[in-house]
Amino acid sequence: MKDLTPRKQDLDPIEIASRDEIAALQLERMKWSLAHAYANVPFYRKKFDEAGVHPDDLKQLSDLSKFPFTVKSDLRDNYPFGLFAVPRDKVVRVHASSGTTGKPTVVGYTRKDIDTWAEVVARSMRASGTRPGDVVHVAYGYGLFTGGLGAHYGAERLGCTVVPVSGGMTTRQVTLIEDFGATTIMVTPSYMLSILDEYRAQGLDPRNSPLQVGIFGAEPWTNAMRAEVEQAFDMHAVDIYGLSEVMGPGVANECVETKDGLHVWEDHFYPEIINPQTGEPVADGGQGELVFTSLTKEALPIIRYRTRDLTRLLPGTARSMRRMEKITGRSDDMMILRGVNVFPTQIEEQILKVDELAPHFQIELSRHGRMDEMTVNVEALPNHADNAERAGAAAELAKRIKQVVGVSVRVNVTEPGGVARSQGKAVRIVDNRPKDG
Repeated sequence: MKDLTPRKQDLDPIEIASRDEIAALQLERMKWSLAHAYANVPFYRKKFDEAGVHPDDLKQLSDLSKFPFTVKSDLRDNYPFGLFAVPRDKVVRVHASSGTTGKPTVVGYTRKDIDTWAEVVARSMRASGTRPGDVVHVAYGYGLFTGGLGAHYGAERLGCTVVPVSGGMTTRQVTLIEDFGATTIMVTPSYMLSILDEYRAQGLDPRNSPLQVGIFGAEPWTNAMRAEVEQAFDMHAVDIYGLSEVMGPGVANECVETKDGLHVWEDHFYPEIINPQTGEPVADGGQGELVFTSLTKEALPIIRYRTRDLTRLLPGTARSMRRMEKITGRSDDMMILRGVNVFPTQIEEQILKVDELAPHFQIELSRHGRMDEMTVNVEALPNHADNAERAGAAAELAKRIKQVVGVSVRVNVTEPGGVARSQGKAVRIVDNRPKDG
């Protein structure tokens, strides 16, 4: 793979500033953000008052722990514009979640917010190894989902040529990557695997593709998947993190020269780690739930937003800003099977260690009598699809999951193509257990 380490002189000065400089800027901006939310959002004013805190109580960064959390249901309860801190005519764009579990969560952006968003995505892409003039193939979904337009504006800000493909029509994805000479692709990791399958189906060697950088986000993925994609395409696979409530993609990103965790762009987003059960802060280095406070957002300031993503914070390396480890899962995606906490990423890691299996899988939960059961549906690779090899791979995977994760599962190895493909976020868990139990 090509060395794509950015030059020091191309970085924003704040990326390599001292920790004291970063903390001073954070405190100044946090005071503004708390005051902005309190003065302009009745929800926050009421919530702060009920907790007995006021923006003036913030004297140092650690004082943020005195302030109440914001959760996803707060956005739904204030649907559609109840959490906006500016007049509606100052909002130049809205995005929203799909709303599959209730009312959608709606987020808004002022012109300055859009500018900030483009800036942090451009910074993320530069950290990933993308350069001005590169051709960027955006296969994130466009529309109310923040992925497509977030990546698009960032690529334009960096000075790239943008190919706004969106998701779907996988055959065309490969054609355009090849014909337009895309050097960077921005896509969910699960859909990248579908694109890899399509390369092979067309008889093309993915290592000969023009791609040099893959920027993958919107769902957890493992270092084992990174290794597979990097080997298959001879390109860098880099992790980007974001969520619409906080901004969209570009809240944090790995640096291509280290790939040792995602540097949080702390000049705009203040991270905390809390104990998911107690809500108490956890010291840097401890595992827990990621919480974000926006420092510069105008339309929708977000205070101590519980992401439900599980990770830990570590000191900076390639940049001065702190790193977050790759997301191991979500506290609300965690499966508890006979007293054992299980995350889809743990299952994926074991699948990728079985040579006969493709990385396409789905977990099915069911209940027989009083016992919950898990079935892992996974595909055989085309050259390992006979019944004997499939049975052997199923036994090997079940043994690995039992040894490493600590639970007994059923494994169903299908023929190639037997697991539904994703064109966006993968649906990893299908819960067929009775809703009243």
